[in-house]
Amino acid sequence: MSEDRVIATNRRARHEYEILETFEAGLVLRGTEVKSLRTGQVNFKDSYATVRNGEPWLLGCHISPYSHGTDANHDPERDRKLLLHGREITRLMGKIAEKGLTVVPLKMYFKGGRAKIEIGLARGKKLHDMDKAVKAGRSGRD
Repeated sequence: MSEDRVIATNRRARHEYEILETFEAGLVLRGTEVKSLRTGQVNFKDSYATVRNGEPWLLGCHISPYSHGTDANHDPERDRKLLLHGREITRLMGKIAEKGLTVVPLKMYFKGGRAKIEIGLARGKKLHDMDKAVKAGRSGRD
């Protein structure tokens, strides 16, 4: 079996948020999106996950259009459905309802030929918390 191949990491998330818990989720993608991911064409800026009608969704994640795609190319900013177990979705719904908690993407990678995303349940750090971490030499990376 092939090893995980990291497509992109969200280093900014670990700096701006305190990650409380992580989940591995599958992604529902179109063919041209997978081809763009293989070339590393993804941007996590301002992206987050939420639960709508009992289904988890990734919002604001930009996957650039495939360079050799036709008119059937994908919309780069479309909402993408996440694949999680039922108990994980229930847990996320309960935690998101708490004040100050959000779900942010941490890393996107291929595992066994399938695109996966690591999402983290996070609480925003205060400015003085970020300053302390930088001064102590811990820029938020674990």
